[in-house]
Amino acid sequence: MAKTTTKTVKSSKPAKRRFHLEYPERDKIKWGKSVNPNFKLPETESGTIVFNTDPLQILYHYEIDYLHSFAQDSEFFRGLAQRRIMGSRCTCCGYIFATPRSHCMCCGEKTEWFELPKKGRVHTWTTCFFGSQEFLKETPFHLALIEFEGVNTLLLARLCGVDTPDIFVGMPVKAKFRRNAKFNPTDVYFVPDV
Repeated sequence: MAKTTTKTVKSSKPAKRRFHLEYPERDKIKWGKSVNPNFKLPETESGTIVFNTDPLQILYHYEIDYLHSFAQDSEFFRGLAQRRIMGSRCTCCGYIFATPRSHCMCCGEKTEWFELPKKGRVHTWTTCFFGSQEFLKETPFHLALIEFEGVNTLLLARLCGVDTPDIFVGMPVKAKFRRNAKFNPTDVYFVPDV
């Protein structure tokens, strides 16, 4: 059997490229009108949650249906479906809440349900330019804390039908309700009461 040998030859010349491109100098390039050096790909609505990097472990979204109980807050959400805003009143000290409460935060006694008025005033407000995944497509939107006559606390709700320059503290507003209730706090929203 014949023995083969391999010989390595070193050359002082650089290896010849298969092809060679001549690039024009940057200053001499004539850019078209559609060139946008500031272009960015659209960002996704959510990032990736990384749990570990070696090995790489990330969180994938997994949707599931589950049975949710509103428990002691059920009357509030049933009320919204019936176009009523239900508040809570302490049976002992008389403190009045614009939100569902099963017990008074002042004295600890049980509360009873009562219907809030459908008209109130803007106590304060903000414009949301970012939101959770559910509300991201609706941004920007306004949220307001609504105060009601004779009620000790405020109700957080959407403020619609008005642009930012026209919103003011003390602005009179009235409640409106979704036609098809979703049993969410967003079933009620407020518009200017003009």
